[in-house]
Amino acid sequence: MDFKNFLLMQQELGLIALLIVLFFYDLLFTKGGRKWFQPVACGLFAIHTLTGFLPVAIMGEAFGGIYLNSQLTVLMKNVLNIATLLVFLQANAWLSSRETESQRGEFYVITLITLLGMYLMISAGNFMMLYIGIETAAIPMACLAAFNKYREESAEAGAKYILNSAFSTGIMLFGLSFIYGALGTMYFADIAAKITFDPLLVAGFVFFITGLGFKLSLVPFHLWTADVYEGAPTSVTAYLSVVSKGAAAFVMLFVLYQVFGAIEAVWNTVLFWLTILTITLGNLFAIRQKDIKRFFAFSSISQAGYVVLGILSGTATGMTATIYYVLVYVFSNLAAFGVISAVENRAKSSAISAFNGLYRTNPRLSFVMMLAVFSLGGIPPFAGFFSKFFIFMAAAEQGEYVLVFIALLNTVISLFYYLLIIKAMFIKEPEVNAVGTFKTDGYNRLSLVICTLGILVVGILSGFYQSIDGITFGV
Repeated sequence: MDFKNFLLMQQELGLIALLIVLFFYDLLFTKGGRKWFQPVACGLFAIHTLTGFLPVAIMGEAFGGIYLNSQLTVLMKNVLNIATLLVFLQANAWLSSRETESQRGEFYVITLITLLGMYLMISAGNFMMLYIGIETAAIPMACLAAFNKYREESAEAGAKYILNSAFSTGIMLFGLSFIYGALGTMYFADIAAKITFDPLLVAGFVFFITGLGFKLSLVPFHLWTADVYEGAPTSVTAYLSVVSKGAAAFVMLFVLYQVFGAIEAVWNTVLFWLTILTITLGNLFAIRQKDIKRFFAFSSISQAGYVVLGILSGTATGMTATIYYVLVYVFSNLAAFGVISAVENRAKSSAISAFNGLYRTNPRLSFVMMLAVFSLGGIPPFAGFFSKFFIFMAAAEQGEYVLVFIALLNTVISLFYYLLIIKAMFIKEPEVNAVGTFKTDGYNRLSLVICTLGILVVGILSGFYQSIDGITFGV
């Protein structure tokens, strides 16, 4: 065996090492020793995240082209690492409760296994490796959704997720069999060289996009999203909405650019209608929600439509805009979920009414939530405005003026329902059993500070976009 292959898998090997350390820490230490589990786990994962930004000299392919490592894949994994670290910080208060205190180690280990699967998805050079990565991420994700085993809603969320995931994965695998039948290979490079408008190949592509549409919550493959987001623990919901969705977006971005570029006319049409349906229905259904986790479920569906709009452009500019959009979405959405987690742990409710009058009792949390929803809505000068601007610019450069116009109209609609949260916090009177003044735990405060800096700085400092742009134009 050529052990040089493993030198390319530095991030995967580092994550596996971290996973093993935390597994045996949780297994072997007594209850007294495990009280340091949270700082040790977050500290080690922070080191793992930082090492991802170190210059890597070894790039290329391993194991006969099944695994690919490049500056682009490293960048995508770094974005997922940042998001996962923020979720770990926000999960501390929930994991410290009586129901889940003994399961803290399990949460970290299962989450890191899903992240490992996403690493493999991003670095796949072969559809079978991609499939293995998707399954490695999806099956433990159902365990996370059902993590609160004493709550019926959590068990229901886990069941709905695994059933929908199995169905969508089956459809994807069916499509991959078509692709193999048409071309006789599963390697991305070979498919890109041989691809034609063969009906069997086009059918396989449609099935593949259908399966991937589930991971991204694209309409009409979104029906699981609101129920799972509502039933799952809030930290798991945050992970699903940002990390899982970001990995799926990166996979779609890479596969369409590198594998199916020759049949752009097919996927351009498919994505055109998926984008319109996803942005519009996501926005319209968000207005009707009374539970804030369901509210952000439909918000995330709409945001996925904007991501696909960037992919649709089919250019290096579109690739840059999409990766930048996901990075901004990480900070904006996790800022919102950090506040939701803090309020829910205190109020024991995820209803939007629990946020009524929050500014009077917790002005700092209200301020962070305001920044988050303004960024998600695309209001300047926050980072979300710049991310949407670059997405629209990339699509407009390719003549997609109708689609950009529809997306702009939907942005106006999204501003309306995002302002409902602002109205609840700053204008409405508090409920009778509203939460009083409380102090958020230190880990969550740190995550909210990082998210706030991301919302304020990533858009204003052009270096973030330019560094991504330099990598994508080299692809």
